[in-house]
Order: sequence, then structure tokens, then C-alpha cells
Amino acid sequence: MKKPATTTEPPPELLTIGVLAKRVGFAVSALRYYEEVGLIPAAMRRESGHRVYPESAQDVLILIRHCRDLGFSIDETRELVTLSTSAERDCVEARAIAQGHLTAVRAKMAELRRLERSLSRYVRACSEGCAGGPAPDCTILTDLRQGLSSSTETAGCCS
Repeated sequence: MKKPATTTEPPPELLTIGVLAKRVGFAVSALRYYEEVGLIPAAMRRESGHRVYPESAQDVLILIRHCRDLGFSIDETRELVTLSTSAERDCVEARAIAQGHLTAVRAKMAELRRLERSLSRYVRACSEGCAGGPAPDCTILTDLRQGLSSSTETAGCCS
């Protein structure tokens, strides 16, 4: 009776790292990184040493991609990935993570609005007061040298 051939090769339904990366829209290096930081389980290896993943890794990577697109941190993403497979845990945990991230995004947006107002005042003050004059006398540079957030009271270099 002939013995069946033994091999350590993974079954053919596994995806190579390149195929999986292409399917989910990541670079191969991103998959290696996500494996390294524990967002996805370690890949199985073919005898050749090439990484291969079960098709289920595709769903996890799509979740990771969307989390990263929304700006979730690696730790937040890791927790959301864990929650996505933990039926015994409550979705309130996912909401809490999303709420915390939303709060942080809103704070960043408020800071960006303040930054936009300051830069707008800089540009307006220069346009109205000194545009076309010598650069060292520009209200923008004067205010930046003095550490002012913006100045609309400055007469400008050309007035």
C-alpha cells in the first residue's frame, strides 16, 4: 500500500501576502507591519518561507483599513479588531472607542480653525499693509519674530 505524501505546505485556499495585500488595497509592507504590531495573527509559512493567510484575514484587514482611514490609532484599531470577534463583549465598548476618537477629532478641528483664523489674519494684514515691500519689514515676519499669533493693528512695511 502506498503511503500518502506528507507535506507542510498550507492548503491552496490560503492567500499569499501579495494577493491579500492587493485585494485589500494595502502595500505588502503594511501587512508585515500589522502582523508585527499584532493587529493580525502571524502568517503561516510555506516551505519556501513565503507568508500565507487564510481568506478570513481579508475581512480583518478591510476593518483595519477603514479604522486607519478614519484616523483610529493602532491601539484603538487593535481593540476594535478584538471586539469584532468577541461575541461575549458588548458593542458599547466599540461606541466608547469611537466616541473618544470623535472627541479628539473635534478638538483637532477646533485647533485647526484657530490656526486658520490666525493665518488668515497674517495674510490679510500683509495684503492690506505691506505686500510688495521689503520682506524683512513684512507684518507676517515681524509678528512671527515677536511671537504674536497675528496682528491686524500693525501698520505694515509699506504704509
